[in-house]
Amino acid sequence: MTRSCGARHLGSYLPLFAGLCLAILGLAGCQREAEGPLKLSGKVFIFNYRLAYATYVLALEKVGPVEEGMRVVARFQNPAGGEDLVTERKLFPKLDKVSLESPDVTCIRKGVPYRITINVLGPDGSERQRLETTLASTLDQDVLPARALVIGPAYEKNPDMFADGKAPAHFATMRCPAKTP
Repeated sequence: MTRSCGARHLGSYLPLFAGLCLAILGLAGCQREAEGPLKLSGKVFIFNYRLAYATYVLALEKVGPVEEGMRVVARFQNPAGGEDLVTERKLFPKLDKVSLESPDVTCIRKGVPYRITINVLGPDGSERQRLETTLASTLDQDVLPARALVIGPAYEKNPDMFADGKAPAHFATMRCPAKTP
């Protein structure tokens, strides 16, 4: 005896399938991201080997209303120790994306998660949103040269790094000072 899989047979499963789809969509609607005007859309360490510095860079995307006079403040854990590094930027209602770059950082270690806190402040200075995350680098800071390879607006070779205009076989790399107990 052969069974056929005709339209009449599949039609009996259609209400079950539709109900399952509605249930999945309903559950997806219950999941909420942090309430507020921004969401974190990217984070990375930038190593600029030509100028011998590294920074944190964050990308934020507008997902809610932004009022005139709102600000965003990012606090980055200082890999060298000490106080957090702070960046503050005014938010503009018409801009959909915001990027934040930290001051220069040193002593970045591969695989170590560094703490980042982002506060969105209202025009009156009150906290409207708080985002917390971490960022771990895939590189140590010793990929950077000890001093900038280029200088000036035209990226001319740094004479301290190039003897007679020729590159040395090996550049000295940036090192983190040893921590004292």
